Amino acid sequence: MHYEKFADGTVKCIEDEIPFELPDGWAWTRFSAITINRDSERKPISSAQRTDVAKIYDYYGASGKIDKIDRYIFNERLLLIGEDGANLVTRSKPIAFFAEGQYWVNNHAHCIDSTDKFILEYLCFYINAISLEKYVTGSAQPKMTQDNMNSILIPLPPYNEQKRMSQHLNEMMSIIDNIENEKEDALELVSKAKSTILDLAIRGKLVPQNPDDEPASVLLERIRTEKEELIKQGKIKRDKKKSIIFKGEDSSYYEKFSDGKCRSIEDELPFELPDGWEWCNLSMIGTTNIGLTYRPTDIDPNGTMVLRSSNIVNDEIDLNDLVRVKAKIRENQYVHPNDILICVRNGSRALVGKCTLIGELKESVSFGAFMAVYKTDYYKYVLHYLRSNQFRNVFDDGNSTAINQLTQDMLKRALIPFPPISEQERIVDRISELLSRLHDIEKSLS
Repeated sequence: MHYEKFADGTVKCIEDEIPFELPDGWAWTRFSAITINRDSERKPISSAQRTDVAKIYDYYGASGKIDKIDRYIFNERLLLIGEDGANLVTRSKPIAFFAEGQYWVNNHAHCIDSTDKFILEYLCFYINAISLEKYVTGSAQPKMTQDNMNSILIPLPPYNEQKRMSQHLNEMMSIIDNIENEKEDALELVSKAKSTILDLAIRGKLVPQNPDDEPASVLLERIRTEKEELIKQGKIKRDKKKSIIFKGEDSSYYEKFSDGKCRSIEDELPFELPDGWEWCNLSMIGTTNIGLTYRPTDIDPNGTMVLRSSNIVNDEIDLNDLVRVKAKIRENQYVHPNDILICVRNGSRALVGKCTLIGELKESVSFGAFMAVYKTDYYKYVLHYLRSNQFRNVFDDGNSTAINQLTQDMLKRALIPFPPISEQERIVDRISELLSRLHDIEKSLS
């Protein structure tokens, strides 16, 4: 039976606290019995006080280094254990970790020493391995007090066995760290491979050209003629701000505006196109418009679904963070299958330009004012172009405002390398094949 003897001489049976039997030579002990607590030496320094100081010594908090300052408290290796914060529950980072050299610790990490610092190695592994749920109090602000930490039962191995265990565990952790690093490197290579595939595709280098394909110039002329006919029939309106891209008699490319003015765009073309391809802009092969503006008072759980930036996750539609509104919605503010939904305005510059293809819909769906919808018969190829670094350059080069946005004018005038329709189909098939293989690799890595 296991008992605990207190300073006043009283003895208590703790058999019901013992979680498992120990090997021969091991013993149960409390955390406080084998450690020296040095919390009284730590001291918090506010972020304002840390602003205009020399950044020399590491400043530690509950989950590790959080800053550098011009002074230090400790000049030795100590075990730090998080005292409060969400990490006590989520365990997204180690609870226990070492600090060494000259450093400062605030009041959010317990500072633990021992008469034999080697014991700290074993304690670090053990604290990070066990559940701390019964030692943590508070839900809004989880906290592990000094008393609760000191009460943790520790299964203590013989000293030499501690050494063997620590050496073995360090070897295992080193292997695990290497695997994690290699996994991250592999995932980064997958991401780069995706970008390379799209870059090769829009340059005409992913699939071979077929000289028998109908040239893109013929297709563009047919698109122009069909649009003119629809305008004559009154089915669509002429875009008075539209510009067109054309190749002059000198084989150079120009942009012509609705007022008849022209300008050379040769210096804006990023690369040469294969035979049969043509440069055009998005307004020549499709239409775009922005979405619905609504007020907070319009939000209604029984209203129309409104897609926003948060509803595009990993290039797919995600309906977890969904808003519904009851408001007057114009016809061109609804999405339809095969529309391309694009985030055109966001507080994060990295999120502007992300897009997805609208699939089959079970109800009427609108989209928010910070989004745009692009409609084109060539959506399969265009979608890949919109996800390429080349389209990203349209945003980065053309956006000089403080607001992270893609304006309607920027979208309409965005240059796109346009292949023959038959080659578009071959490109899309090849991209789908390669991205599927990369997706399988990502899935295996995770």
